[in-house]
Amino acid sequence: MISVGDLRPGMTFQYEGNLFVVLEASHNKTARAAANIKVKMKNMRTGSTTEITFGGGDKVPKAHIEKRKMQYLYDAGGMLVFMDNETYEQIEIPSDRLKWELNFLKASDEVEVTSFEGEILGVALPINVEFTVTEAEPAVKGDTASGATKNAIIETGFQIRVPLFISEGERVIVNTVDGKYQGRA
Repeated sequence: MISVGDLRPGMTFQYEGNLFVVLEASHNKTARAAANIKVKMKNMRTGSTTEITFGGGDKVPKAHIEKRKMQYLYDAGGMLVFMDNETYEQIEIPSDRLKWELNFLKASDEVEVTSFEGEILGVALPINVEFTVTEAEPAVKGDTASGATKNAIIETGFQIRVPLFISEGERVIVNTVDGKYQGRA
């Protein structure tokens, strides 16, 4: 059990039968009332974000999340197959649970699979990943306002906005958190 006053961003805990990761935690102490701790947290199973105010003396059980390095192998018709790098054991995760991550997964990519007591929660991608641009709109001369961008499609089929000088076949770095162009590779 950990005191809610000790909760920090990134910590995981159990509350009302669900697993949560702390996004933000703030303490509020008034002169007359006891301290309150306001916690913004994300449900690790559903992905929904909620805010709860705890009393200063409340305690919650800590959740020990296991992380294993795995390699993405292929899409088996609705199931994504991953292989453990050490034991070579293969696991399948339903693709509907990894909709956002699927935009940035290529065969043989290394990812971190998170699990809790044998239940697979999800996949943690590297923050910046390198991709090849497969399609890029032509740059129109005269469209040179500051910070001008155009649409481009990377090898996974995901569409991003890139600067006008990026052309088809170039390697670019994409942020997997927000899906934005970071630079040339």
